[in-house]
Amino acid sequence: MADERKDKIAAAFGAAAAGYDDHADVQRIAARTVADLASLLSLPDAPQILEIGCGTGLLTREIGGRWPSAKLVATDLAADMVARVADGAMIAGTFLPMDGEAPWFDGPHFDLILSSLAFQWFDDLPLAVARLHGLLRPGRSLIFSTMGARSFAHWRAAHAACGVAAGVADYPSLSALQSMLAAYPDAFAFDEDYPVEWGSARGLMTHLKGIGASVPTPGRAPLGTGALRRVMAAFDAQGACDDYHVLFARVTRI
Repeated sequence: MADERKDKIAAAFGAAAAGYDDHADVQRIAARTVADLASLLSLPDAPQILEIGCGTGLLTREIGGRWPSAKLVATDLAADMVARVADGAMIAGTFLPMDGEAPWFDGPHFDLILSSLAFQWFDDLPLAVARLHGLLRPGRSLIFSTMGARSFAHWRAAHAACGVAAGVADYPSLSALQSMLAAYPDAFAFDEDYPVEWGSARGLMTHLKGIGASVPTPGRAPLGTGALRRVMAAFDAQGACDDYHVLFARVTRI
């Protein structure tokens, strides 16, 4: 079942590859913030960098601009995304269609592991972070962003008002992520809210489809036409505004 869901996620993001950047304003900000955090670190002249969930290359291009001599391995679950970023990243590297939860590497190999807005698709976030932490050389860091609990709160509320559940996943709160990271001696997390005027429920839905975020969380089936229309009307009546709540974290291997 997990493999089937991952296949659906990869297919949805692959289908969105060509137009992804047209819908990725918040994703672009989050990628730049991850890169800004990484820029505060002291790294070797030619660092070994692993990127998880490279998408169309928003973070990949930041890596190329900041560490042009990096030995980069950029990965994504969707092969079509990997192919697209390999063509347009403007940085030398290795580009692999890989599930970030099951990395193909073993042992301390990387000076820096980066990811922006990909970890929310993981089935087991604590296990994934532990595995990636194990790939870091001593003194090196994993930095990531992921979706937070307040994301799309108005969209969820519109569903609740109509007596149905939203297909959006239940993302972790900042405190939950901080509790998870407490297992690591050197780690921290913070959050940011990015409000967006969607114009209408259709605008939000177009955005989610445009970035490939169209696979519902397990156990939640797509709504029927009538129920979806009621939810859309309730969302529009609230003002058709909603937030991205993004969590940022750094974990350093001692």
